[in-house]
Amino acid sequence: MGEAGLEKMIKFSLKCAEDHRFDSWFQSAASFDKLARAGLIVCAECGSPDVTKSIMAPSVQSARGDAPPKRQQLAAPETPAQKAIAQLRRKVEANSEYVGTDFIRQARDIHEGAAPERPIWGEARADEARKLMDDGAAILPLPFRPTRKVN
Repeated sequence: MGEAGLEKMIKFSLKCAEDHRFDSWFQSAASFDKLARAGLIVCAECGSPDVTKSIMAPSVQSARGDAPPKRQQLAAPETPAQKAIAQLRRKVEANSEYVGTDFIRQARDIHEGAAPERPIWGEARADEARKLMDDGAAILPLPFRPTRKVN
C-alpha cells in the first residue's frame, strides 16, 4: 500500500450483541459504517455480524512522520472460546465442502437420499434451517461465518 493509503487510519473498540469486545483499524468512520452495513465486520468470538463501536477515545495514525499502525491479524483468537472456534473452523473447512447459499437445497437432498451423503457447510436463513431441522435433518448452526475474500 502506498503512502496515500496510510494517510489516516482510525482504531475503534468494537463490541458485538453478546458483549464480546475487540479492536480493529479502519480508514475512516464512514469506512466502518459501510463495512458494517455490508455485514463484513463480524465478532471474532461468536461470528455475530451485529457489531457496533464502543465508547472510546479513537486512536488515529498519520503517515506523515508517524509509524503506520502495527499490522496484526484482526481476528486472531485470544480467549479460550475464540481459540476453540478457530480450531472448529479449521476442522470444518478441512473436512467438509463449502456449498455457500445452496446449503439448504443440498442438505435437504442429502437428507432425502437424492444426493450422496457427505459433510457440507454453508449459509442459510434461520427460518429455512429451522424447517430443515424440524424435518429431521441432522444440521446445526456454526459459531462462525465464512471468510469473505475481498480481493
